Amino acid sequence: MNQVRALVGTRKGAFILTSGASRQTWDVSGPHFAGWEIYHLKGSPADPNRIYASQSTGWFGQLIQRSDDGGKTWTPVGNDFKYDGTPGTHQWYDGTQHPWEFKRVWHLEPSLTDPDTVYAGVEDAALFKSTDGGQTWHELAGLREVKGNLWQPGAGGMCLHTILLDPSDPNRIFIAISAAGAFRTDDGGQTWRPINKGLISPFELPDTTAEVGHCVHSIAMHPSRPNVLFMQKHWDVMRSDDAGDLWREISGNLPSDFGFPIAVHADEPETIYVVPIKSDSEHFPPEGKLRVYRSRTGGDEWEALTNGLPQRDCYVNVLRDAMAVDTLDPCGIYFGTTGGQVYCSPDGGDHWSAIVHDLPSVYSVEVQTLV
Repeated sequence: MNQVRALVGTRKGAFILTSGASRQTWDVSGPHFAGWEIYHLKGSPADPNRIYASQSTGWFGQLIQRSDDGGKTWTPVGNDFKYDGTPGTHQWYDGTQHPWEFKRVWHLEPSLTDPDTVYAGVEDAALFKSTDGGQTWHELAGLREVKGNLWQPGAGGMCLHTILLDPSDPNRIFIAISAAGAFRTDDGGQTWRPINKGLISPFELPDTTAEVGHCVHSIAMHPSRPNVLFMQKHWDVMRSDDAGDLWREISGNLPSDFGFPIAVHADEPETIYVVPIKSDSEHFPPEGKLRVYRSRTGGDEWEALTNGLPQRDCYVNVLRDAMAVDTLDPCGIYFGTTGGQVYCSPDGGDHWSAIVHDLPSVYSVEVQTLV
């Protein structure tokens, strides 16, 4: 019987939520790593028992945790990531006298085919790769050679927060950085190029043709169409049909084109989801109504999904890694809020209910479908 496992990272620990195919009742495990910031948890597509977690505090440093039994037990890995004694700063030791300093690991992306291979995006922005289950890491340093001197931090820091692996080409990887933009490699991470043509950032970049410097919040793809990318930008929802070579705006009739997450329906490549918030200074839903917006046409035309969501006096936010989908039939959509709720719609967004209430602020939600 099919099951689904939701992996939830929060400001004060990790939670693992498990349900059957109906997704009506849920078992809750946690908090794991109580009191620690868990920025991201991600399960391996190649091994349903393998989960990676980013565990961090400003005082006690950065750890990568790995579970090989579906989250029942955990082992700290990533000895290359070390705490240097300065609150808020960690270092990656590469054997030189100039280690890379960073604040936290924002995103972990396991390989689609090998459970021991995993990528890590950190702040300040850099990309790392491990091929031994997170024990040791090496930087894909070619990324920082793409005008890295011009990258600037967004309000949340200069973080590499999105990593997309092309299922049709193991050498192609897409990443996004706030506030530098989106980048692509076609040779496994040795060389990179910016893919920001068509993005317009008049408030941040007077030069509308700038190759880097755009504040990208999140990008998403459907695995069957890796050349089609969707983006939630600082302002604007965008689409590319040529692997990022050119973008066009698809914000359409959204009440606000500012937000953080974007997700694609598992079975419908032209169905996408966003959660608009009022503005870059007011991080809450427009009119205090928590609404997920769905487009069945790949953008431009959007409908509000509200059934089961609070429609008055709601002032939570949904962060960039806090939205996910499962691969059951019908497809389930999930998101977590800064108010500590995790919502699930088992029917593609038509009806919503809260799986859990009153968690710490939710940083990330990822979902595994278990057969």
